[in-house]
Amino acid sequence: MSSAQRRMLDPAEAQRKALQRPFCLSVKGHVKMLRLVLTVTSMIFFILAQAPEPYIVITGFEVTIIFFFVLLYLLRLDRLLKWLFWPLLDVINSLVTTVFLIIVSVLALIPETTSMTVLGGVFGLLSAVCCLADGALIYRKLLFNPSGPYQKKAAHDQKHTL
Repeated sequence: MSSAQRRMLDPAEAQRKALQRPFCLSVKGHVKMLRLVLTVTSMIFFILAQAPEPYIVITGFEVTIIFFFVLLYLLRLDRLLKWLFWPLLDVINSLVTTVFLIIVSVLALIPETTSMTVLGGVFGLLSAVCCLADGALIYRKLLFNPSGPYQKKAAHDQKHTL
């Protein structure tokens, strides 16, 4: 019997897959997509304003990493590559990105520069807020819905032996 036939015979697995929401339709997906759009917008404003290169490089690097995570979750590679604990990497990335974007955005807003640089800084701050929300959502999922070797079992689910 092939693995495809075994999967078709297992109604519990079929029901579990039916209950899983696609990444694009989840709250986490919406926040990550919004974060990607805001960071790209910030980078575009920095490029148009000919802002200092670190502003462009940092936002470009963040766009690349966010795009990687979106692609990872869209293709469900996080479930295929189980040797890395992806939610923890995503939380760490969100926190580091928040720090970098706040620094870049504040530095872009402090001096009197062009309006494009100010807009890049404002969109960078909005993106930093989305990074915090993204990190909080993933961290909350880690606490309340752990998976893999970190899974906690409730006391009432354990079998009692006498």
